[in-house]
Order: sequence, then C-alpha cells, then structure tokens
Amino acid sequence: MNSTYYPRAKDAQEKWYIVDAKGEVVGRLASRVAAILRGKTRPTFHPAVNSQAHVVVINADKAILTGRKLKQKKYESHSGYPGGFKSKTAEELHREKPGDILRRAINGMLPHTSLGSALKTNLRIYAGESHPHSAQQPEAITVTKPRAKKA
Repeated sequence: MNSTYYPRAKDAQEKWYIVDAKGEVVGRLASRVAAILRGKTRPTFHPAVNSQAHVVVINADKAILTGRKLKQKKYESHSGYPGGFKSKTAEELHREKPGDILRRAINGMLPHTSLGSALKTNLRIYAGESHPHSAQQPEAITVTKPRAKKA
C-alpha cells in the first residue's frame, strides 16, 4: 500500500547558511532568504514543518533599496494608545538600525503563524562583516547573479 511521506520535525537536520548582503537588492535577498528559512530549497519540504535551516546575513547595512525608496518608503506602527502613531522613512530606519529593513522584509515573507515565529528565530542579521557563528561552519551561498554595470 502506498503512503504519503510526511517529514517529522525531529528528523530535520540543522543546516547553517551565510549570505553576504553587500550590494544585494533588499527584496530579492529577502525572498531568497525566506525560501531557505522555510525549507523550500530542500527535497523534504513540507509547509507545516520547521526545516531547521539557520541563515546568517552579514553586511546588512550595505544592502540596497532601488529607486527612491530610501526617501519615500515609510515604516508605520501604532501602539494602540491615543497619539501612538509612529512613522519613519527607510532612511531614518537604516540610520538607527541598519539591519531592520532587511529583517522586516524577510519577516513579511514568512508565514504569520506560530511556525513563522519559530522560523524568525533561525534568522541572524549583522550590520558588519563579523559574526559569532563560525563554529557552526555555515555554508556560503550567493543570492543573485552579479548585476551588470550600466555603461
């Protein structure tokens, strides 16, 4: 009798990846990292199982936003209290927390469920070149092809 394969969470093996965000477009980088965190790049992917993939992003402060998004894109929040509305442009957010633009983009592409919350803990973003995860021997991956320079 045939049976459907269902991967169990305990069978998933931890795998660490490192991504250099230098010169990468934020949206393209975020979609690739979100797919890795979900486990969509693995042959045993199942939408309800945490794949135990950990992603370390370095040089997050050097990721780029195309067009005029630095000036025009706004990040808004509300505390729920009267007068609790807050708004920042991408430029202000990048100045205060360089990796937060990338973190918000990736988190928006993950499921908004308890599985998504678990996946968010597997993401580490660093503004600079150094990171404390060299003991895990992360596998370096490239996100996009090198962009052609306009002549």
